[in-house]
Amino acid sequence: MRYLVREKLFAIGDDYWIEDDRGHRAFLVDGKVLRLRDTFELKDAGGRVVAVVKEKAFTVRDAMKIENADGDVVATVREKLFTPFRDKYLVELAGGGELKIHGNLIDKEYRIENDRGDDLARISRTWFRVRDTYGVEVADGADAGLLLAVAACVDHLTEED
Repeated sequence: MRYLVREKLFAIGDDYWIEDDRGHRAFLVDGKVLRLRDTFELKDAGGRVVAVVKEKAFTVRDAMKIENADGDVVATVREKLFTPFRDKYLVELAGGGELKIHGNLIDKEYRIENDRGDDLARISRTWFRVRDTYGVEVADGADAGLLLAVAACVDHLTEED
């Protein structure tokens, strides 16, 4: 399934819908106002919180954490210590393992893969011809909410760099 995501998710207090490739509302991005660090909730079309994304404060390397609706951290997106220019971030999963992010992050042409090298999501600016947007194609059976949250984190972290 492909999703249409607007860039710069973290505009203060900004709420908007992520749509699927048929134009249906799939996820609501609920930006939180008056927080010391950038925060948003990702809700499904029924209003259920799928993920809460927060910028980690006071870290040596840039990082963002993704929590489930109960407040448990499920993943942390962080900058790698030593890395080539294009592969700058990785996702540490709370349950063990990690996701790797490969490609051109600035131009929004990259993929997210698991430990076995399977593509879970592809991110591309070329699928949709809408200004300030990019597409996220999620593999069948993969957790769309988590992968959209990861893409949002990468977007925010690369924007800060």
